[in-house]
Amino acid sequence: MDDLHALPGEPRPLDDVDRAILAQLTEDARRSVTTIAENVHISRAHAYNRIAKLQADGVITKYTALLDPLRAGLRSSAYVTLKVRQHSWRELRERLRAIPEVHHIALVGGDFDVIILVRAVDNTDLRRVVFDQLQSMPGVLDTQTFLVFEDLDTR
Repeated sequence: MDDLHALPGEPRPLDDVDRAILAQLTEDARRSVTTIAENVHISRAHAYNRIAKLQADGVITKYTALLDPLRAGLRSSAYVTLKVRQHSWRELRERLRAIPEVHHIALVGGDFDVIILVRAVDNTDLRRVVFDQLQSMPGVLDTQTFLVFEDLDTR
């Protein structure tokens, strides 16, 4: 098996061209294949094939827009940590995914088990999500909420 054909679930080795294409798409996912090819100094067909391969291999999983939470009306954000009952992660993650205000979910090691980013229209809405949805969720033993005062996107 060559370096560009990793097995499913395994990391796919990336060469300099792959990394350059990914940098172009990370900067602007709406950038045309022609522009990417010009910026990476490869042919359009080669860029198209590389992007298709990155998608097929699961390196690129989706294209999305990054929103300014304040301009989108989400004026209250918090990181909420969860301590969860052992063996409840699979069910819990699906329940968390179903909450529209949950924008990121991570299973972590340390003093808590899960950390999530919650974005809400205001503190009343944030309180509803934390108290009514998260704390009452089966498998959640404890929560701790950390309010976000300022967001900086590093991408």
